[in-house]
Amino acid sequence: MSLILSLETSTPLCSVALHRNGVLVSSAETMEDGGHGKRLTRLIESVCRDASVTLNQLDAIAVSNGPGSYTGLRIGLATAKGLCFGLDIPLITLNTLKVLANAWINLEPNTLLLPMLDARRMEVYAAVFDGESKHSVVDTSPVILEPTSFSEINKPTIAFGNGAMKWKDTCESKWITFSEEQSFPHAQHMGEDADRAFQTEQFAPLIQAEPAYLKEFMGTKPKIKAL
Repeated sequence: MSLILSLETSTPLCSVALHRNGVLVSSAETMEDGGHGKRLTRLIESVCRDASVTLNQLDAIAVSNGPGSYTGLRIGLATAKGLCFGLDIPLITLNTLKVLANAWINLEPNTLLLPMLDARRMEVYAAVFDGESKHSVVDTSPVILEPTSFSEINKPTIAFGNGAMKWKDTCESKWITFSEEQSFPHAQHMGEDADRAFQTEQFAPLIQAEPAYLKEFMGTKPKIKAL
């Protein structure tokens, strides 16, 4: 059994969700400017109140730990750490792009997912996941988008996220289509991964845990695993 509070603060959308055994119980979000610092605590209070749950009943805190906004990630992790210290419960950190990919269900067989978060100009944080299993095909990395980026992909692929559409007009791959759905990751899609991590005790060290900023852009071609 697990009751886990999830925080997602890596983009302009700030969201919080509560899951019991990986199943969504309640969630809340805001796109308010500066909402991460102003509203995160209130969102936490809201989802707990809606579910008639107190903080002392929580088994763990999960936080989307990057890549993404420097300020947003820092606020999310600091809040998660504070709760974990105060409640004496474990911390779970999840990859932001995996959270974004989790939103897609019931895809056609052999479809790949290419979530992209905007990193300004023609730069994005990107990864590739199998659409069914959500297993990683291309590891998360910073990418400078060029017409031939991800040219090794040879399966139908959906590019999405708030960084994808700026590549739409220059992408030369016949395999990649673009969607404006799921522009931002949401805490409601963290439940299953958080529960799996809890059951297998894949916890992050409270003191040493740091956001995965991925600030340095090297301009290298992403390495694609066997498709």
